Amino acid sequence: MIGVKKLDWYIIGKFMGSFFVALALLTVIVIIFDVSEKIDDFVQKEAPLKAIIVDYYLNFIPYFMNMYSPMVVFLTVILFTSKMAQNSEIVAILSCGVSFHRMMVPYLVSAALVALLSLGLGLWVIPRANVTRVAFEQKYNPRAKVKFGHDMHYKLEDNKYVYIESFSGWNNTAYNFTLEQISDEHLVSKLSAESAQWDSLSGKWKLRNWFIREYGEGLQDRIRTGKQLDTTLSLTIDDFYYNEYTIERLDKKQLDQLIDTQVARGDATVMNAQMEKHRRYSMPLSAIILTVIGVALCSKKKRGGMGWNIAMGLALGFSYVLFEQFSKMFVVTGTLPAGIATWIPNILYAIIAATLYALAPK
Repeated sequence: MIGVKKLDWYIIGKFMGSFFVALALLTVIVIIFDVSEKIDDFVQKEAPLKAIIVDYYLNFIPYFMNMYSPMVVFLTVILFTSKMAQNSEIVAILSCGVSFHRMMVPYLVSAALVALLSLGLGLWVIPRANVTRVAFEQKYNPRAKVKFGHDMHYKLEDNKYVYIESFSGWNNTAYNFTLEQISDEHLVSKLSAESAQWDSLSGKWKLRNWFIREYGEGLQDRIRTGKQLDTTLSLTIDDFYYNEYTIERLDKKQLDQLIDTQVARGDATVMNAQMEKHRRYSMPLSAIILTVIGVALCSKKKRGGMGWNIAMGLALGFSYVLFEQFSKMFVVTGTLPAGIATWIPNILYAIIAATLYALAPK
């Protein structure tokens, strides 16, 4: 039993040590490339050095480390397990009566620790850090500016529907604004305006050149027009700023609230929030799945040395990333719901992991 405990700590130490060292080195390399890419933007926008270091990069590090932690886990498992196999350490472990399944325990414990760390970062820590990071990027990085769409539809409470042809973030104004109220599948009223500008002080929309038609029975319609009209809606200016960038700064509770609101309104952009939510759960689990694949592939000593294991690992790793990107396309095109599409890579590679794990002891 003492020997087994020593074995557990030996593998856990190699796993966690290799993981954090590799992740730190990769983070440093990425930061160097990121600085070289964005230095012109920082200089042009006159970004303060303190803001670059504190507001951006200190908040960028946990975001990046969490995003690539599953792949780093995969590569480190392949490297140190292949080395153990080449040095005949795994053969010695199995020869001492330790089963392959028992040898997997410290691997799974280490992967679970990484997964729990990733889950905690993704649900609570990183969203708070992203508040500052995203604000910095919006201010000093022109490529990260919020882009607004056209032909936007929103469903509000009391059977009210809003249509906006376009929205300008420069003056917080919606153009060709339409508000329709429907009751029992009948159009009750229709309010149209040339523009609707958000007033941050009063929390109201200022409609300009507006026209409203209230439909009655028969020909008893009521029509009113005017130059300006202030109105209160459950639609606020923040609803136009929620996109794939800004949802990264929402914690678990805020993200759930946003999804509920967007679903109720029929907002097509809800897919971004839904993908972000499922990604925060699927990413930590992928570390465990990739760990099983890595051990199953590299636990046997091969004549070709570590090269074959590394090549197979890289091929599987990059195919996982590629498949993950394809799954996003399924959501964007409306082929699959966000929940199913986001989990497809994990489901597929869990099947691969189970197959390789079943064959590994043989």
